Amino acid sequence: MNEITPDPVAGKKARRIPWRLIFLLAVVGVIVLLAWIFDVVNKLAGLREWMAALGGWGPMVFGLVYAGIITVGLPTAILTALAGGLFGSIVGTITVSAGSTVGISLAFLISRYIARGAMENWLSGSERFQKLDRLTAEHGAIMVALSRLVPIVPCPMVNYGFGLTKVPFPTFVFYSWLCRLPGQIVMVVGFDAILTGLREGRVPWVLVGVVVVVGAFLMVIVRRTRRKLSASRLGAADTGPQ
Repeated sequence: MNEITPDPVAGKKARRIPWRLIFLLAVVGVIVLLAWIFDVVNKLAGLREWMAALGGWGPMVFGLVYAGIITVGLPTAILTALAGGLFGSIVGTITVSAGSTVGISLAFLISRYIARGAMENWLSGSERFQKLDRLTAEHGAIMVALSRLVPIVPCPMVNYGFGLTKVPFPTFVFYSWLCRLPGQIVMVVGFDAILTGLREGRVPWVLVGVVVVVGAFLMVIVRRTRRKLSASRLGAADTGPQ
């Protein structure tokens, strides 16, 4: 009688630890702890009142600053979360999304029409940009969406790099806006939920639900995007010279 040997691969899958989920929960826990230790709620209250006194100019000024930071290629994660604390979930998300879209559009236009020679000199020696350029030529505008969901190259290189490709400006702006939006919602609404919980001493379940749903959707999309990108690479390898 033949013995059935266990499949080591199946065993590994069954015992796989959800490290990403554990890491995400740990990050949220650290953020909550730091916000409580440094009394972020009260420190942001004054800034929030000042922004409220500006009326509609408050989100506009914040969005312009956000756009400028994106254009020069600096990280915006802290500002993205801060928008939730200053303006709340809805206005914060709109402000960040608008500022982000303006910033990436300016970077694209600068690269394509104003400083094309300088951008070519900067990116010509980058292997990552060569990969982006090759994949864009092979797969078209869908690479704009893929590059926003899977970090093929750093964001500043994406913004300026696509200006050197044949991707149309409207296509670049639309897919960049659409594919950046879920992550922005998670950060803005998540930070708003944390501050609301600390300020009111209760769990804002509606905000938490929004973060969970959008976060789960984003994880599914990113996973499928990674698989599609891997399949396209394998396909390109299979069709190479024999």
